[in-house]
Amino acid sequence: MKRHATSIWKGDVKTGSGVLTSQSEILNDTPYNFSGRFSDEEGKNGTNPEELIAAAHAGCFNMALSKMLSEAGFPPEELNTKATVTITVGEGGANITHSHLVLKAKIDNISSEKFEELTEKAKAGCPVSKVLNCEISLDATLN
Repeated sequence: MKRHATSIWKGDVKTGSGVLTSQSEILNDTPYNFSGRFSDEEGKNGTNPEELIAAAHAGCFNMALSKMLSEAGFPPEELNTKATVTITVGEGGANITHSHLVLKAKIDNISSEKFEELTEKAKAGCPVSKVLNCEISLDATLN
């Protein structure tokens, strides 16, 4: 299976801008630019690569955990995960240094021990976690 997306960028890095289109067209000429990536802490000035990585990480983690829970006999009612990706700019340029997952889960009849075991396995085993070259942390709450 292969998936693709396209980026079109015009201009220099600081004053230029671009658009992203995904294969599914969920992203369809979605704008992004330097200020949206490095200056706009509220994240309202278009998307950016780190936001998309955070979305991919949260979604991938939830799917992996749902599979593991279901196979163990604990199909989840709801998995609500927020991923926060940290980008640090230093002498070597910009680097993604951390992805922090915060999970709020509604699962019936699961022990705290089994919940912790499966969340840790999903954190380490989802394909996006495997491709990220950064620290990954997890705060998981069972409701």
